[in-house]
Amino acid sequence: MAARKICLQHRQYITFMQRTKNTMRASLSHNKHHSKRCVATWSPLGTAFNVRANRKLNANQHNVGLFEMADMTSPERFAVAQQKSLSEAEDLVRQAVESPTSPEIVVMFDKLSDALCRVADAADFIRVAHPDPKICQAAENALLSISAAVEKLNTCPELHQSLRRLLDNDKVFSSMDEESRIVAKLLMFDFEQSGIHLEEAKREEFVHLNEEVLVLGSHFIQGTQTFSEIQTKHLPDHMRYLFTVDGDKVKIGSLYADNPNDLIREAAFKIFLYPDPGQDQVLNRLLEARHNLATLVGFDSYAQRALRGTMAGTPENVMEFLTKTGDGLLDRVSKEIDIMKKTKGQYNYRDSEIHPWDPSFYMNTAKHDRYNVRGSGYQPYFSLGACMEGLNIIFSNLYGIQLDSVEPENGEIWAPDVQKLAVTHETDGILGYIYCDFFDRPNKPAQDCHFTIRGGRRLDDGSYQIPRVVINCCFPSPKLDAPTLLTHGNLENLFHEFGHAMHSMLARTRYQHVTGTRCVTDFAEVPSILMEYFANDYRVLRQFAKHYQTNETLPEEAINRLCASKKMFSAYEMQTQVVYAIMDQKYHGKRPLEKSTTDLLFEIQQQFSSLPPVHNTAWQLRFGHLVGYGAKYYSYLYSRAVAARIWHEVFAVDPFSRSTGERYRHQMLAHGGGKDPVGLVANMIGKRPTTDDLVQSLLDEAKL
Repeated sequence: MAARKICLQHRQYITFMQRTKNTMRASLSHNKHHSKRCVATWSPLGTAFNVRANRKLNANQHNVGLFEMADMTSPERFAVAQQKSLSEAEDLVRQAVESPTSPEIVVMFDKLSDALCRVADAADFIRVAHPDPKICQAAENALLSISAAVEKLNTCPELHQSLRRLLDNDKVFSSMDEESRIVAKLLMFDFEQSGIHLEEAKREEFVHLNEEVLVLGSHFIQGTQTFSEIQTKHLPDHMRYLFTVDGDKVKIGSLYADNPNDLIREAAFKIFLYPDPGQDQVLNRLLEARHNLATLVGFDSYAQRALRGTMAGTPENVMEFLTKTGDGLLDRVSKEIDIMKKTKGQYNYRDSEIHPWDPSFYMNTAKHDRYNVRGSGYQPYFSLGACMEGLNIIFSNLYGIQLDSVEPENGEIWAPDVQKLAVTHETDGILGYIYCDFFDRPNKPAQDCHFTIRGGRRLDDGSYQIPRVVINCCFPSPKLDAPTLLTHGNLENLFHEFGHAMHSMLARTRYQHVTGTRCVTDFAEVPSILMEYFANDYRVLRQFAKHYQTNETLPEEAINRLCASKKMFSAYEMQTQVVYAIMDQKYHGKRPLEKSTTDLLFEIQQQFSSLPPVHNTAWQLRFGHLVGYGAKYYSYLYSRAVAARIWHEVFAVDPFSRSTGERYRHQMLAHGGGKDPVGLVANMIGKRPTTDDLVQSLLDEAKL
C-alpha cells in the first residue's frame, strides 16, 4: 500500500502554486487626529489576532504534547510516538492480511494509513516550523523512520493480494458504497504506481528510480536558489556596485523585476537566468528518471501517470485546455503590451519596446498612473483581527459556523504567538481545530500554506475523528501601538488558505485517505481560489474592512479602484502561466524530447508568448515547481477556471446565501476526494464543464 502517498502526497497539493502577488496599496485620506480605536470595540476573535499572544510552556503544569499528542512533549518522546505508530501499523497489516474478503478490508487499510499519518503528518510540519532545532531533528528522524516503513509496505505482496481479492470479488465489491469503492481503487492505484505488480528485479529498479527522483529533485531545487556570478569587470563601473559584490565577482540572486532602472533589470535578467550546465544536467536526469519510472509501471509518459484520476484526466485534455486558452489570450495580451509601451515611453523616450525584463515594473507603474493604488492607505482597513472577523462573518452566514479563539493547553503549541481556533457548528458542535501560525520568526517557512495534521474519519463507535490543521503565514507581528496590517494581497492569501482549512473542517468522509484537501490536485485548489472571490467583493469587504483606529468602513470607490487595477494586466499574467504549464507538460511528455529543454521552451514562448524569448537564458532552470508539481502545473489555471464558474453561477448573486452555502458544503466540500470531482462540480453548476467552458471562464477573467 503506497502509504507514502497516503501520508505525504497531499502537502504538495496545498503548497501548490504558492502565489507571488504584487503589493498593491492606495492612498486614502483619513483624519490622523482620530483617537485610537479601543481594543474593547473588537470582537473576542478580532482582539485575539490584533494583539500578540506570548504563551510560554509552564514546566510545573502537565504537558499535553504538541497538537495534544501525548508523546510529542520532548525530542526523546518523538521516538516513542514513532514506535507506537509502527507497532499499531504492524497489527493492522496482520489483520488486513489474515481477514476474509469483505468491505472491512478498506476500513483496515484506512486505519493503517491513519496510524502512520498521525505521527508522519505532525512530524512533517514540526520539522520545518518548530523553533527548537532539537525537536526539529527529532521530528525529522521520526518522519524518516516512518517513511522507511512505508516503503516496505509499498512492496508488501500480502497486503496487495488482500486488496486485490476484494476488487476481484464482484459480489462483495458491488455491495460497497461509492466512497469505499473509490478508496479501494485509489489504494490499488497507489500500489501499482509503486510497482507492486512487477517481478522482483523490476520492483528493485522502481525503488532505485524513486530514490533517484527524490535526490535529483532536491538537487534541482537547491540549484534554483543559488546566486549567479559574473566577473565584476564585465559590468560597467556605474552598475557593478548596484548588486552584491563579493571580491572580484558580482552575485545576483533575483531578477530585480521592480527596479526602476531598465539597465539593472536587463543585467539581472540576463545574468540570473544565464544557462548553468550543471543545473541543466540535473534537470535532464530528473526528467529521464521520471519517464523511466512511469514506463516501468505501464504508462507512456510521466504526465500520463501524474494525471490519472484528475479532473483533466489525460495529457491530451490538458494540452487542449492550455493551447485554447493561450490562443484566446493573444489579442488581449497585445493590447496590454501596448499599454506597457505607452507607459514606458513616458519614462524612456529612446526605447519604448517592452522586453521580458520590463513587464513587472511597467505594469505596476501603469496601474498607479491610472488607479493611484500605490501606497499604504489600504492597510489600516485590513488589520488581521478585522480580516479574521470577516472570515467569521462569511462562514457564519454560509454554514452556520463560528470561529472561536480558544486557549491552547500547556505544550500544545510550538511558538508562543500561535492561535488555536475551534470551528463550531450551530447544531453539530465542534467540527475541528485550526492552528494559526501567522507571524514571522527566524527559520520559519516563508510561504503561506496549509498543513493537514490529522484528517477526519468515521470511528468504529460512529463518532467522528476531529480534524486538526495548521495555516502557516508570514505576517509581521503586531506592535505595541498597532495591530498587524495586511495588504490586499495578504488578505487574498489568508482567505485562500482558509478555503483549504474549511475544506478540511467541513469534509465528513468515512476515510481519512480522502478527507478534505486529500483529493486530486486540480480539484484541491478550487475551494481556496473560490475564497479569493469573497476577498474581492465589496459586499463582503464592507462587512469587516474598517479602519483600525477610526472604525470607518473602507470606501467602495477605493476597493473598486484596487480591484480594477488588479485586472488591468490579467491577460498577460495568465499567458505567462499558460507558457509555464505547457512547458511542464512538454517536459513530462513522451521521450526522447525533440529538442533541448532550452530550445523547447524557446519554441513554446515563440508560439504562446507575446514577448520574444531571450537568447542565452534558461528560465526553466530556475523553475522549482517542476519538482513539486511535475506535469501538474496546469492545475492552478484549471482550478481557477472551475472556481470562476462556481462563483459566477452560484455565489455571485448573494455571497452570503445560507442555502447556497449549505448546498456547497453538502454537495461538494463534504466529500473530499471520496467522489468523482467532476461530478461534484457538476452538482454545483448543473452540468459537467467542457474544456471550452473552462477556457471561456478564464478568458472572461482576463477581460480588459
